[in-house]
Amino acid sequence: MNVTVSPIPEGMHSLTPHIVCRDASAAMDFYVRAFGAVEQARLPGPDGKLMHGMMKIGDSSLMLVDENPEWNMNSPLALGGTPVTLHLYVVDVDAAIARAVKAGAVLKMPAADMFWGDRYGQVRDPFGHTWSIATHIRDMSPDEIQAASKLACSGA
Repeated sequence: MNVTVSPIPEGMHSLTPHIVCRDASAAMDFYVRAFGAVEQARLPGPDGKLMHGMMKIGDSSLMLVDENPEWNMNSPLALGGTPVTLHLYVVDVDAAIARAVKAGAVLKMPAADMFWGDRYGQVRDPFGHTWSIATHIRDMSPDEIQAASKLACSGA
């Protein structure tokens, strides 16, 4: 049998976030309300905890699993935070942030026009994950971004 299987499954990208959540099923429900995610799969384990969840947000996939300290899988809530930020590009950042906050996210940074050409803000979801949300509003060359960053960081 000579069957060729793609090393990256259809509909997936090379890099896919796989996050640990306390109550991953509730997180999936939240992401539907907050970000318009589309559920693709839920695989509960024998104990009812989510062994694997898969969602689509825009054109990208997000995998989830329930927190399980026995397997050293701790959520941001157990760890007291996370250094990871999930970045989401959307058509209307202001509307997306408002939708996420209405669904229960906490506003960390209101949307504002940024020196690199995006309108950008941040929210923290009820499961401890930080999401940066942006709409690209202008194309800039690397030199323009560098010059704008110096101006923005100088406080001028």
